Amino acid sequence: LLQSGRHSWLAGLKTLLLNVSRAVTRDVLITFSPTEGPSRLNTTEKGKAGKIQLPREIFQSLSSQTVRVVVTVLNIQQLGMFKEVNQTGQVLDNTVVGITVGESSISGLQEPVQLTFAHGELPQGVTPRCVFWDASKGAAARGRCAAGHRRCPGAHSRSPAPLAGRAGGWRSSGCVTQPGDKGTVCSCDHLTFFTLLLNPALEGSTARALMAVATAGCGVAMAFSIFTVAFCIFIRCRFRLEETVRTNLGLHLNLVGSLLLLNLAFLLNSGLSGRAPPSTCRVLGGLTHYCLLCCFTWTALEGCQLYLLFVKVLGTYIHHYLPKLCLLGWGFPALVVGVAGAVGSYGEYRIQTLEHQVIAHLCWITSKHLLVHYITNCGYFGLIFLFNMAVFGVVTHRSCSLQGTGAVQGHRKPWKVALVAAGLFCLLGATWALAFLTYGISSAAVLYLFTILNSLQGIFIFIWLVVLYYPKTKESTGSLSYIIRHDKTTTGSQD
Repeated sequence: LLQSGRHSWLAGLKTLLLNVSRAVTRDVLITFSPTEGPSRLNTTEKGKAGKIQLPREIFQSLSSQTVRVVVTVLNIQQLGMFKEVNQTGQVLDNTVVGITVGESSISGLQEPVQLTFAHGELPQGVTPRCVFWDASKGAAARGRCAAGHRRCPGAHSRSPAPLAGRAGGWRSSGCVTQPGDKGTVCSCDHLTFFTLLLNPALEGSTARALMAVATAGCGVAMAFSIFTVAFCIFIRCRFRLEETVRTNLGLHLNLVGSLLLLNLAFLLNSGLSGRAPPSTCRVLGGLTHYCLLCCFTWTALEGCQLYLLFVKVLGTYIHHYLPKLCLLGWGFPALVVGVAGAVGSYGEYRIQTLEHQVIAHLCWITSKHLLVHYITNCGYFGLIFLFNMAVFGVVTHRSCSLQGTGAVQGHRKPWKVALVAAGLFCLLGATWALAFLTYGISSAAVLYLFTILNSLQGIFIFIWLVVLYYPKTKESTGSLSYIIRHDKTTTGSQD
């Protein structure tokens, strides 16, 4: 480093000019903050503000002996710049950092430039993303800054800084985002104007559309859940069935019943939350949580039943089996909700934008007790999902093995086999796993898929049960019970 100096030409704009030697032996470190602007940072100094690390590769590849480095920190609110049309995210602290080295455009760096944007704990449901300004995004209207006016930030750069209403927009290609508790590190392979864009997980219009889709879907799902309950009762009372099939129908009946209660609880929640008194909201939150845990638990019990049928095919008998499952399926969630309610976990939960505008009200687990949500919902379902997918793999393998031996071939058409597999996949709660994918830039699309599939879960189960069970009441060959019975015979003969 040969020389450094600081210049400030406009309110909301601070710059640092450095003359850096080509023979520099270490990376150039610069600190910056929205109020103080940029300044040199010693290698032994630990700054709490933002930090820029320029790799020495940049300077060693230049032809001149010294090069001028310009670091610009801009307050875009004061300057009225970097305004993208229909921008949904918010710029962190309204701060944009521009970096130029010499007069040439630098890109394709092997060792990226690193910018650390310091921040505290981000609001719930906000995703940070490292972005740079692309002036070519939109019509190319560049104004006087394109001519390199001395009062324009970026006059030393070939990437003009845009004014309000001009073309351009934020892009993230070439940048990697590494979020942290005290700051986010942006690693980019080029030099231009950078910032940290805070994207809300949900926009107001998206949240309202999702609520409308979920409400309509829940209404349809409730109707088909009632049809399914009536169908299961009809089958159990009308036909003489094997004990295994009766137990399976009893499990399906309880699972569909829990789905019916969950849809009803959601409709009550969405209709009353926001204007219900705190005590009523706590009850609604606990009721919704209880119904959700019941769905998860009965999904797990469906997986356990399939495991007993297809893996433990011999010598499996439990006295009062179905009543014990009912005690577990309905009792365990009540215990969990009772403990969560005792510590005051339920209340009004608000989904907000970055400007603290309330998008939706829900009676649910409050923001102060999100650990309860992560343990009882995310953790609990995660374990159930892993177990059920393992069981699904075993069931699929056994079914394919029997199809290969020709034992059931001719009695089960390919589309019915596919439907049974899809029904089992849905029955074991696979659609709920989409909740783990509702983060990041594709969260809106996944949320729509998650909402639609889970709202229509009652319809899927109804169609699956009708196709699987009703034709088999007259002829059991080819049914699930037939496969189980044949599997028992095969296993017994092998023993």
